[in-house]
Amino acid sequence: MSAFSAWTIFAATVLVSVTVVEVVRRLLAGPLSHRWPGAGQAARRVTAPAFAAAAAFSARASLPTAEHLGGPSVDRPVRHLLWIVAVATATWLLLRIIYALTDPALEKLTRVEGERNRRARRARTQMLLLRRVIGAVLVVVATGVVLFSFPAVRALGAGVLASAGIAGLVAGVAARPVLGNLFAGLQLAFSDALRLDDVVVVEGEWGRIEELTLSYVVVRTWDERRLVLPVSYFTERPFENWTRHTSRVIGAVVFHVDWTVPVEDLRTELYRFLREHPLWDQRDWVLQVTDVLPNGLVQLRALMSAADAASAWDLRCDAREHIVAYLRREHPQALPRFRAELPVDAVRPA
Repeated sequence: MSAFSAWTIFAATVLVSVTVVEVVRRLLAGPLSHRWPGAGQAARRVTAPAFAAAAAFSARASLPTAEHLGGPSVDRPVRHLLWIVAVATATWLLLRIIYALTDPALEKLTRVEGERNRRARRARTQMLLLRRVIGAVLVVVATGVVLFSFPAVRALGAGVLASAGIAGLVAGVAARPVLGNLFAGLQLAFSDALRLDDVVVVEGEWGRIEELTLSYVVVRTWDERRLVLPVSYFTERPFENWTRHTSRVIGAVVFHVDWTVPVEDLRTELYRFLREHPLWDQRDWVLQVTDVLPNGLVQLRALMSAADAASAWDLRCDAREHIVAYLRREHPQALPRFRAELPVDAVRPA
């Protein structure tokens, strides 16, 4: 075979493979997009790695023979380089396919509200963690395949396998924190103990789970700060999860008032306020006298439910503000006051 014929076959093979990828892309973005709505977007996301993988594999498969490249000294490094490029582009393509297939489902899960919100957040958390695990495994396998294509690395690998006992012990000790966080992340996701957007109290801070990975968890606090904690923290220490079974939250507002407070009037006013407030979910509410304090005040506690923690916080603040204004306007005698008994001689006129 002449050099011209060899290079013609090489160029034609690469051109045909790239053309096939382009035809498939146009089909997914055109006629098939009506049947599968997400096909067009997925095709756009995998176009670049698909072209690169097709070109790399076809180039290696149709590489001209050694005599047209200058002998084995040139042919072998070129084939090896094309093999590395093919493995890298194939890994890139698989990662893009996984992300393109799972992103539409994740986007739908973020829009689920109401009673199905908890199950949607659980599914979204598990899907994200599984996607990260699969991506990490693909990258590790691809790296191993590339490294073991070098003869020197294969010889080193054989030496390491010969001393597998010591190497395994050292690797196990070194990787213990990493593996601990990995298994802790999987345990959290599949035990349903923690999900994305859960409302938690950690280290005395109230916040929401913003990000959950295989190594750390990000908690967004109410004042927009971020607490970054290792995943193992949530399997080794106690924490509060306010949305473990449902997103509904019951908020409490505590008042310290005088004994003369008209509890029934206050209870009627609280119900009237809640009935007109858009954040109350029309389910639970109560106003109770919960304690008589040693300083001569009475403790009242108002409970009210809301759809989620953020709504409950705003509802509590509005209820507290409304009741304080109502007491000042309608029952000023019920505002907190402290009484003291003075001796009779202490109040005699001079």
